[in-house]
Amino acid sequence: MSAARFGPLPSVNRQFQLAARPVGFPKESDFALVDAPMPAPAEGQVLVKSAYWSVDPYMRGRITGVRTYADPVNLGDVMQGGAVGQVVESRAEGLAAGDFVTGMWGWQEFAIENAKFVRKLDPAIAPVSTALGVLGMPGMTAYFGFLDICKPQPGETVLVSGAAGAVGSLVGQIAKIQGCRAIGVAGTDDKVDWLVKELGFDAGFNYKSTSDYSARLKELCPKGIDCYFDNVGGALTDAVLPQMNVYGRV
Repeated sequence: MSAARFGPLPSVNRQFQLAARPVGFPKESDFALVDAPMPAPAEGQVLVKSAYWSVDPYMRGRITGVRTYADPVNLGDVMQGGAVGQVVESRAEGLAAGDFVTGMWGWQEFAIENAKFVRKLDPAIAPVSTALGVLGMPGMTAYFGFLDICKPQPGETVLVSGAAGAVGSLVGQIAKIQGCRAIGVAGTDDKVDWLVKELGFDAGFNYKSTSDYSARLKELCPKGIDCYFDNVGGALTDAVLPQMNVYGRV
């Protein structure tokens, strides 16, 4: 067993719990900040103090009460999500107090986690917060989805919807590294400017101010689309599919 020198631990553990099913855009009152008992680790577990929490699009689906690819968050439960924290106390082999780890313990100040459900982080490689972004779930989604499924080739045209999001913005940058032409679709002019001027996309358009998706796609992708990384679906995807090249990948 090992314990980090964090000073005296508080007597309660602050948690954000789901208080109500959101109607429309989630409100502050849909969540409750509550004091829960401070947990203690058992054999094979660690007590972790949160440093970062993730806020991701999939969470909207999980708080509706309907099961999709994951169980919903029940009323009164801690809001689920990815987190990064530092081990305060360890009763698990391979993890010591002071180690940084990432896992899915949700929005709470302290958490008990089974050692096999956390991943140890090396702060010397990158800031630990990147475990929730480029070196975490969004980054892995972009990396494996694009490189393993789309298999981009130099000179191909890559279209990314939701291009200013955590996943889409990485797909476009990987596309440029692979020697492709990257086109991004986003929801504001500022986002499109960011994609082109900061991230290196070749072009993009604001779907909210575009009335004819097909015409805009033909303008920006005159040689057709080889890879389509779709984060959105809907009418945009309907317009993209007829413009996919033979042997194109989605």
